[in-house]
Amino acid sequence: MKKNRTRQQGVALVLVIWLAALLTVVAGNFAFSARNDSLIVYNSISIARAQAAADAGVVRAVFEVYRLDNPPDQWRRDGTAHDWSFDGIPVRIELRDESAKIDVNTASDALLRGLFVSVGLTDEEAARIVDAIADWRDVDGLKRPNGAEEADYRSAGLAYGPANAPFQAIEELQLVLGMRPDIYRRIAPMITVYSRQMGVSITTATREVLLAIPGTTPEVVDTYIAQRDAARAAGQAPPLFPAAGSFAAGPNAQVSSIRAEAKLEDGTVYVREAVALLRPSPRRPVTYLVWRSAPTTEARPVADNSQQTAAGAPQR
Repeated sequence: MKKNRTRQQGVALVLVIWLAALLTVVAGNFAFSARNDSLIVYNSISIARAQAAADAGVVRAVFEVYRLDNPPDQWRRDGTAHDWSFDGIPVRIELRDESAKIDVNTASDALLRGLFVSVGLTDEEAARIVDAIADWRDVDGLKRPNGAEEADYRSAGLAYGPANAPFQAIEELQLVLGMRPDIYRRIAPMITVYSRQMGVSITTATREVLLAIPGTTPEVVDTYIAQRDAARAAGQAPPLFPAAGSFAAGPNAQVSSIRAEAKLEDGTVYVREAVALLRPSPRRPVTYLVWRSAPTTEARPVADNSQQTAAGAPQR
């Protein structure tokens, strides 16, 4: 009898130990899950705060463009970085004339070829892509010597052909036969579909765009940029750039690109890029042609390429 009682007590002890272990595992899983949920919520809040600050930076840039009091520190559309704070969050904002980029719809073959050569392609590779771009955007089905029309896309196993219409967004360029992802990544910051000019605005163009102009060299470009920066610092008009020749164009007062980067204390970074059509209309002063998140050096957020239209905010 005593042995049976001892055996029962032993079994009960084992059951209690197993139950305690099970409860410990359940409690541990619950705590781990709760911690993960807490981190997800915290990260979501941080991203939302950074995004709101970056979006506010874009609106601030539009406000600066429309200022009528002509302050000495008025923002110019030359790519100068401006530091600003929104709700305690530091935001760095860059405003640039969109005509400082190369328009893939209106640029000449020579300028497009210079663009691709400047990012490392050979003359032969550049000629093929330029002809393929021309075949994509022209309205006919006639193939250029190095280009690509419907039959070439089918031969490459693609289910689509050239649009035979102007590019609607720079991302569409990735569909052109022969356009590799690495090439597109290199030229994307330098191109546009919104300036509608054959050349580029020299006074606001980046060094990379200036190097794409046929006939220029790094030495000539760097000398000009130094002169341009010195003129701005002295409050003078930027100098001419004779090396640009016929590839120079005047600024486009209506279309500007804006980049706003917000960074929180916890390291969360959000970058908003926008292209704004600015018009002197009190009812609709701005139309956002592009509204997207952009890659940062710390993360690569998912892009929102949907077009936006609003007076100070994206359309939902």
